Amino acid sequence: MKKLLPLLLAVLGFVSVSAQSYQPSWESLDSRPVPQWFRDSKFGIFIHWGVYSVPGWSPKGTYSEWYQNGLNNGDTARIRFHKNKFGDLTYYQLADQFKAELFNPDEWASLFEQSGAKYIVLTSKHHDGFCLWPDQQSAKAWGMPWNSVVAGPKRDLLGELFRAVRKTSVRPGMYYSLYEWFNPIWKADKSKYAIEHAWPQMKDLINNYKPDVFWTDGDWDASAETWKSQEFLSWLYNESPVKGSVVTYDRWGSGVRFKHGQVYTPEYQPNLDFEDNYWEESRGIGHSYGYNREEDGWDYNSSQSLVLALVDKVSRGGNFLLDIGPDEHGKIPPIMQERLLDIGKWM
Repeated sequence: MKKLLPLLLAVLGFVSVSAQSYQPSWESLDSRPVPQWFRDSKFGIFIHWGVYSVPGWSPKGTYSEWYQNGLNNGDTARIRFHKNKFGDLTYYQLADQFKAELFNPDEWASLFEQSGAKYIVLTSKHHDGFCLWPDQQSAKAWGMPWNSVVAGPKRDLLGELFRAVRKTSVRPGMYYSLYEWFNPIWKADKSKYAIEHAWPQMKDLINNYKPDVFWTDGDWDASAETWKSQEFLSWLYNESPVKGSVVTYDRWGSGVRFKHGQVYTPEYQPNLDFEDNYWEESRGIGHSYGYNREEDGWDYNSSQSLVLALVDKVSRGGNFLLDIGPDEHGKIPPIMQERLLDIGKWM
């Protein structure tokens, strides 16, 4: 009986937590505790990878994953680079050059485990709308193939990495951009886009890939009410297959960040503290999340400075999400591999 008592108490505690019902209001949703596994993890790896990895370029100090946005909004440096390298090809045509032919998910997963990271967050879709899984909505919206299974690699990159990571001690997670810069539905009707495009994509990802981390972004151009974020989170916490384990963040609509949400998300903001809410700072090893060929060796943080950054976040009660940017072939740059392995040796 003495041996059974701790087990019984644990089961009752799980039932109690599982029985909690979260209403579609910030007061209710914000009361959900951050899963203990995430609090214990401390260190995760962000992965920005997509069509923007083909040019893999931006001026130093800027984000290379915003390449398409620069092209369409008069950024002379990006426009000049694009013309010189790709001629008259559009950004959309670059998807054919996103081959990922050297992508070995088991090698990636092994590297992540050796780094000491406990979870990863892969960009399932960034602001350009290109999906790394066989979604059903993108072709309807764009009128053309716009995911990695029908264009470019012809592979479910998200699924392959998740399967590989699940063979290790690392938990799989994903980033998802709510909005898409130039999506025709978004530009015409934001509410329609949210319900007919974003919601089906998010439910597809949750139901079929079951991520332990769901990291939303691209929220700022519409309110949480337009996104129906509270309704989605209520479903996620109450009914989804990851309702007991999933970690979410604070990017759910304009004005929501740093006010509501489970985990606050400073980026390249090392001195922010949040006494009343759990937080995780993200940053690249260099000055970009996506791979940027313009950066030189001295633009990357040293292994020592990254270890110190990790110690700093953890000592102040947060997590550290360190980003890498693979290239269009599916290779993680050697300098990034080296930094991760050095962190792992210290860990």
